[in-house]
Amino acid sequence: MINLANKSKQLLTEHSIDIFSEIDFDINGKIHTLSFTYIIDTFMQASEDSKEVFYQSLQTVLKTKDTKIENFFESMGQLLLMTHLSKNLDV
Repeated sequence: MINLANKSKQLLTEHSIDIFSEIDFDINGKIHTLSFTYIIDTFMQASEDSKEVFYQSLQTVLKTKDTKIENFFESMGQLLLMTHLSKNLDV
């Protein structure tokens, strides 16, 4: 059975979207680059429920013409970076 990470990548490929596309994030003057593949693989390390929510959200975005796939991955990348940064804060 194909896992959700591979299903997500396959879904992008079926819509002629390069899974190796990258998004740059400027955090305090430092550029962080995340690829669609990295974002998918990182989200697939979460709980089974979270994986399913990610996959269903991706399907929804691809079905609607109002939201661009880049916006979806930009939002998911921001969430990953915020989570990473909050874990590294000295509070």
